Amino acid sequence: MPVTIKDIAKRTGKSITTVSRALHGYDDVSPETREMIVRTAEEMGYTPNLLAQRLQKQRTDTLGFILPTFGPRFSDPFFSEFLAGIGNTAGEYGYDLLVSTQPPGEKELEIYRKKVMGRQVDGFIVVRTRCHDPRIQLLREMGTPFVAFGRTEDDLDYPFVDEDGAAGMSMLVEHLLKLGHRRIAYISPPLEYTFARDRLRGVQETLTAAGLALPEDYLVFGDLTQRSGLAEAARLLNLPEPPTAIIAGNDLMAFGAMSAVQQRGMQVGRDIAVAGFDDTPMAETAHPPLTTVHQPIYKIGRMITEMLIKIIQGEPLESTQIILKPQLIVRQSCGE
Repeated sequence: MPVTIKDIAKRTGKSITTVSRALHGYDDVSPETREMIVRTAEEMGYTPNLLAQRLQKQRTDTLGFILPTFGPRFSDPFFSEFLAGIGNTAGEYGYDLLVSTQPPGEKELEIYRKKVMGRQVDGFIVVRTRCHDPRIQLLREMGTPFVAFGRTEDDLDYPFVDEDGAAGMSMLVEHLLKLGHRRIAYISPPLEYTFARDRLRGVQETLTAAGLALPEDYLVFGDLTQRSGLAEAARLLNLPEPPTAIIAGNDLMAFGAMSAVQQRGMQVGRDIAVAGFDDTPMAETAHPPLTTVHQPIYKIGRMITEMLIKIIQGEPLESTQIILKPQLIVRQSCGE
């Protein structure tokens, strides 16, 4: 039988009320008494009834994270890093993390509605925001706490953390230009994502400022997977005048592009430059190591989780909208 507060009260000779208040940290119990009760509870193997506590305070102490995916995206190192940041931080604050997967669409929104109406979570973390994001609109309408990784193009006021993707891509293009590249191609993520438009804008504006352009046949689109990076890079390499450098909108597509180059018997970094965006752990160990734009994915997961927990607990935020500055990581895939 599990140990109850009544058992502890009997062992310590204190009232059930005193034991309960001591275990919950109320300051009307003397430090000596609280210490004795807590020590006795630990010796007896007492485990709090978390469900009862949560019902009493009208909270679940659970954060929701619905991963928008068309396939097994957990293989994506981006999400591995991001989930680690969320999960570790949630645990440190005594929160559970409820993770679901669902392709974008009405069924995705229905999951949000069910979890809110069923009081399964206290708030949500939203990732890979879309230009016009129905998830954010829904959560705002329902008055549900949330924090997003990314911005939208709608005029909505909501808490988020984001990376300046346009600036990151600008740094990357400028680096390639300094290396002498003039035929630079780009594998873009789907433009339904706000970050994809920002990164494409950074590429185009920087080329334009240098008196160059991004030709139509040098702009291709992948789905953020390594497989699509391989296919789209192969298409670029088959052009009558192929590019001398390929930038991918994320590291996974860049790894695919590297494979496409190597399958043709060419050497990445010597015969053609390849670069990515994210700086996932695999980027440093790739062959050759990948030049990429660093964004602190794990740290961002922690930041967003801490912001959400503060909102849930009614604490003020120092800043509700944070835009991080990117960092260019130069490695051998561009010939350095």
